[in-house]
Amino acid sequence: MFIRQWRRAGQFFCLFSLCLFLAVSCGRRPSADTAVSPSPVAGGGRITIGTTQKPRTMDPADNYELAASYLHYNLGDRLYTYEPGTANLKPQLATALPKVSPDGLTYTIPVRQGVVFHDGTPFNAEAMAFSLRRFIENKGKPSFLLGDIVDSVQASGEYELSIKLKKPFAAFPSLLAFNGASAVSPKVYEIGAGKFKPNEFVGTGPYKLVQFSSESQRLDVFDKYWGEKPANKGIDVQVLTNSANLYNTFRTGGVDIAYLSLDPDQIASLKDGGTKGSWQVNESQGSAASYMVLNTKTKPLDNPIVRQAIASMVNRPLVNERSLKNQAEPLYSMVPTTFDVYKPVFKDQYGDGNTEKAKQLLQEAGYSPTNPLKLEVWYPSTSPTRRLAAGTLQALATQQFGGTLQFEVKTEDSASFFKNVSQGIYQTVLLDWYPDFLDPDNYVQPFLDCTKGSVATGCEEGASQTQGSFYYSDRMNELIAQQRKEQNPEARKKVFVEIQDLLAKDVPYVPLWQSKDYAFAQKGVNGLRINPTQDFAFWTISK
Repeated sequence: MFIRQWRRAGQFFCLFSLCLFLAVSCGRRPSADTAVSPSPVAGGGRITIGTTQKPRTMDPADNYELAASYLHYNLGDRLYTYEPGTANLKPQLATALPKVSPDGLTYTIPVRQGVVFHDGTPFNAEAMAFSLRRFIENKGKPSFLLGDIVDSVQASGEYELSIKLKKPFAAFPSLLAFNGASAVSPKVYEIGAGKFKPNEFVGTGPYKLVQFSSESQRLDVFDKYWGEKPANKGIDVQVLTNSANLYNTFRTGGVDIAYLSLDPDQIASLKDGGTKGSWQVNESQGSAASYMVLNTKTKPLDNPIVRQAIASMVNRPLVNERSLKNQAEPLYSMVPTTFDVYKPVFKDQYGDGNTEKAKQLLQEAGYSPTNPLKLEVWYPSTSPTRRLAAGTLQALATQQFGGTLQFEVKTEDSASFFKNVSQGIYQTVLLDWYPDFLDPDNYVQPFLDCTKGSVATGCEEGASQTQGSFYYSDRMNELIAQQRKEQNPEARKKVFVEIQDLLAKDVPYVPLWQSKDYAFAQKGVNGLRINPTQDFAFWTISK
């Protein structure tokens, strides 16, 4: 993924903190007394989806928020997509996986014939090249994803695309599945910095956008779609003002599907209703990771023994229970279980709530009840879930360590928080990570890579600096570069294993949990399934 820099994407993280496990309402336990008048569910085979996510723009070259991303997934096509429910790539507008040159720099991709855009314009390799160049050159929020690595894009034939990279990147095909890399009509859009069309989307997908506002969106079936025809007659999206309204509107039958965002209490209540047969519960493993950043540049966290002690004391099942009502999975590596390279290195090395080991390490580092280790734990004020996680860690330290380990919980408004993370102001912070594309690299390079620094100074410029850990390791940099070049999957897997082992030894981060995603559907609604990308196919849904 290159470096998803906080300074480039602070607003993205702030908005993404509204995701599935974070409350966007008052946070009180749901009650029947708070019901609102339902909006009538669309008839005639149309599906109504309720959400709290308010799209800022529908232009794929400028969107870097979840609110429009799952709409783009259904309105557009990309060269590649994922097999439903997996991280396995398959061709979409491409007809085969790329042919890669021996130096790993040139990708030759055959593209599909017989495809048309929503405005009737024929699709070909030149239209795809136009779309990718526009994504880069219009300088929208996500433009760096391709801009940092792509050197040139051109049609090498009417139905053949040639992409040259600035440097080898084995995960590049996965990046081409990013929703912003959708094909868009060259007759509707233009290339030029800042030339966006926020209120429309003209792509090649199974639906066309016929109405857009921040409060609602209407998607009609595109009758000239080249692929699988939708099982419904269209989609109506209603944007509710908060999670309480979404919860009550769904519970009273006002929408067919409720998705993004509900707080843990509301999810628990709707899950209970599902077990009683009131509606359907769709639960799937997510790909978002939550973790604790340890600032390796500041005392006392410059001592790896202290960092290992923190890793030992963390009790993931307890954090999951108290913060998320068990609506997540404990995570033991920065690479989630979504990938076959996952290795539970923190479980193997430290376990959960290993108080005795933590005490031994703290004693080795010179700490005791009379000389306690005092650490500040910071989180953004918009995140009740991370507030609960911080409080749980604080309580563990107080109850289990007899004064030797003391956490002070602190919060900051989101704008200041995300700005300050890369400045090294905080000792430890609690953060979430939402991937741009499904490849282990996207959970490794943006956290552990450093382009300028040393063991003595820490990371002065690079990914680990922007994440707030300031971690520097020559060996880690070598391993990251190696896996990015390696085209052989088995050889690449071995490199990721070594990366995770080194991560657990050096502990610049402590992984906490991996998300679960929830969508709720009324009885009689069929075909709903959430993907690890947090997208789901509208076209498979019927009622």
